[in-house]
Amino acid sequence: MSPRARGRLPAWALIFAAWFVPALLAAFNSLVQNSLDRRPTDWRWVLFNFFDWLAYALLTPLVFRASRRFPLERPHLPRNIGVHAIGALLMCAAWASLGTVLRILIFHPVSAALPEGLLLWFVSWVSTTLPFGFAVYFALVGIQHATAYLAKARERETQAARLAAQLSEARLGALRMQLHPHFLFNSLNAITVLVRDGDTAGASRMLELLSEILRQVLRAGGGHETTLANEIDFLGRYLAIEQVRFSDRLQVSFQIPSELSAAAVPRFLLQPLVENALRHGIGRLSGAGLVEISAKRDGDTLLLTVLDNGPGLHPPAQPSTGLGLANTRARLAELYGPNATLDVANHPHGGVIATVRLPYHEMEGNA
Repeated sequence: MSPRARGRLPAWALIFAAWFVPALLAAFNSLVQNSLDRRPTDWRWVLFNFFDWLAYALLTPLVFRASRRFPLERPHLPRNIGVHAIGALLMCAAWASLGTVLRILIFHPVSAALPEGLLLWFVSWVSTTLPFGFAVYFALVGIQHATAYLAKARERETQAARLAAQLSEARLGALRMQLHPHFLFNSLNAITVLVRDGDTAGASRMLELLSEILRQVLRAGGGHETTLANEIDFLGRYLAIEQVRFSDRLQVSFQIPSELSAAAVPRFLLQPLVENALRHGIGRLSGAGLVEISAKRDGDTLLLTVLDNGPGLHPPAQPSTGLGLANTRARLAELYGPNATLDVANHPHGGVIATVRLPYHEMEGNA
């Protein structure tokens, strides 16, 4: 048996097990009614009542498929209710047809001709099963919708857990970056120079920036997104320290329109892109380096770019694929699916440009 067939077997077994109970109760009811009426038991009717209910197990997958195809959800709710009403009528006719075939097999197993009055009995059986058929059909639709809702709820919980893990990983990655020995050494050395030169205000400012970076990375709570203004504020502190490290070799430019301040972006989205530009771009220059962070809105899309004037990618057709970039792409995929992308490529005028595209929406409050 193939793995695919083994995967289907439990669903079929569950369907037949579910219909076995009402089938058994119908057969038992036939026995009890014969006993109460003091009539001899006609086992053919007992079998008919049992298998007639069990026959709906053959129709159940069709009802489930129709329920998935036409869910009772907006904006097509009225139309889909009408579709299911027609579907319920068809299922009643199909159920009555199976019952008619079953009656022939049980009551006339060796007859070469169809019994008289069969058409009349079929019409009568359709009208008899109509109330039950409608109730059964829409009960199955409700079961399918409930099952689908629970599956989606479990999927959302799993996705939330994955996002929480990736957010923690991003925080730890940012913390490891800030605790990099060279970074700390250069930061503390710069502070020492400022103190030695008597620039107490400058040294205090450097310590404040360093503590604010570490506090923001380690801050508990918060969702997966923050405002673009908060993300740029975080980058400003980080780059202020890096400017001391690179001295007059590093220039930073922010091109962030004020109307985009409330735009929602994933936390710590831009930091690995800026760190990548500093390490692989500005760090390889002997002269002055420029890092430009910009944002703009294009319809329902937010575009974020990090541009450096470094030596570029080698070879040009093979973009950087570091751990930070891979994690950033994974987080974008989890949050926005195919609606968000990260591209890293050589800029036509030199250097490397990292471009993030994600759906535009704004955060309520100052998240």
